[in-house]
Amino acid sequence: MSAVSDRLPTFPWDKLQPYKKTAAAHPDGIVDLSVGTPVDPVPEPIQKALIAAADSPGYPTVWGTPELRDAITRWAEHRLGAREVTHRHVLPVVGSKELVAWLPTQLGLGPGDKVAYPRLAYPTYEVGARLARADHVSYDDPTELDPAGLKLLWLNSPSNPTGRVLSKEELTRIVAWAREHGVLVFSDECYIELGWEADPVSVLHPDVNGGSYDGIVSVHSLSKRSNLAGYRAAFLAGDPAVLGPLLEIRKHGGMMTSAPTQAAVVAALGDDEHVRVQRERYAARRTVLREALLAHGFRIEHSEASLYLWATRDESCWDTVAHLAGLGILVAPGDFYGPAGAQFIRVALTATDPQIQAAANRLTAT
Repeated sequence: MSAVSDRLPTFPWDKLQPYKKTAAAHPDGIVDLSVGTPVDPVPEPIQKALIAAADSPGYPTVWGTPELRDAITRWAEHRLGAREVTHRHVLPVVGSKELVAWLPTQLGLGPGDKVAYPRLAYPTYEVGARLARADHVSYDDPTELDPAGLKLLWLNSPSNPTGRVLSKEELTRIVAWAREHGVLVFSDECYIELGWEADPVSVLHPDVNGGSYDGIVSVHSLSKRSNLAGYRAAFLAGDPAVLGPLLEIRKHGGMMTSAPTQAAVVAALGDDEHVRVQRERYAARRTVLREALLAHGFRIEHSEASLYLWATRDESCWDTVAHLAGLGILVAPGDFYGPAGAQFIRVALTATDPQIQAAANRLTAT
């Protein structure tokens, strides 16, 4: 076991503990904006669907119920503009982080194979490559990468941590380049429902992929758009030639979403109203925090989508973390997401309205 753990970097969130302690000592308590974990209630129709499926004594299937696959295909067509999506084009997974961490291994990648991901990125892309003993490389523009040995290209739009959105033209160019060089594209689109100053587009859109799903798979999660982080509910959609073998591997590994969760996902994907309500909550919180950060002397870059504000005072991210911890506010240092984030912080919108207002008050009072 130590041989496996030795391949991994230090778990970044452990480094925040001293700052969390400082923030918690604030007389009015801590406002934790460091982790993007939902705090609002699970919508009632989804809870009811979960409860109704609670008596599920048998094993669920890895591929999910036909009702779940129907719900995913309908949503992909309705929300993403995808065309002719069938059950063969979809696959439920046990939360998107599990998929990201184990995908290179499940694809059979290893030494000599390369996994690429954005210069500023969710750390688990690198972790997945390390677990598979594959090489890893980061990029600003993936089409400038050396395609030799490149087997898996991660896209992330809207981005975590920056909130940057890749345009339809950028996605089209990248997909064409990847196909030209035989590189498999996985597009992490978990924040696609949370565009503010941009309208995110999926690689499944025919304007991007030319009406073909060859060599492309999109990753979607219900954690943020439906407050289901505790349910571990996500899914893939795209190339059946990729998803078919993954399904077989995951059957052998027992990587199945629980039956009650599957029922809850059907309810979640069939209801747009709760997504609209949650978007409005986050939009309001974003406005409050953005104005307070600007008033406090921060500059905000990108952040046109997702659940975060990518902010800087042009100093070490750890100096900024310490400064805000003194105000009782905990944020994530930008270097968690790569060296290019060394002067930035990521500020999550996932706190209650009173907590967001408290953070804003502290920022504007100093």
